[in-house]
Amino acid sequence: MLPRGIRNNNPLNIRRSKDQWKGLRAQQTDAEFCQFESMEYGWRAAFYLLTRTYYHKYRLFTIRAIINKWAPPNENQTTKYIENVCRLTKIGPDEPIGIPSDQPEHWMMLGLAMAIQENGTESLDYFAMLRGWGMCRDR
Repeated sequence: MLPRGIRNNNPLNIRRSKDQWKGLRAQQTDAEFCQFESMEYGWRAAFYLLTRTYYHKYRLFTIRAIINKWAPPNENQTTKYIENVCRLTKIGPDEPIGIPSDQPEHWMMLGLAMAIQENGTESLDYFAMLRGWGMCRDR
């Protein structure tokens, strides 16, 4: 069986909220997590959250700060999550990731490492990730 994030076309397991994301499925059957029409829309939402909400709104600039908010210790093994993302990206936990428009590869690596942490590597569509990044940048 595919991981929940893959089944939902939601690679970072974005929780349901009042946000009306582009590309949400008309019928939401998962009580906890958003379900998207395609993986591209799931990646678009993920990158929007990471670059616009976490970076620009909350002013979170490091993997440690982002993961502590994204996957808090009361719900996750946050320390292991941070360690795994840092290992995959080769970015230190307290090293600034960079401005998304100047360092897009860092933000794509962050998103991909988080998706691996959430879902494993077996079912990830890397081309959908790249298309989702483009959709996020186009608004």
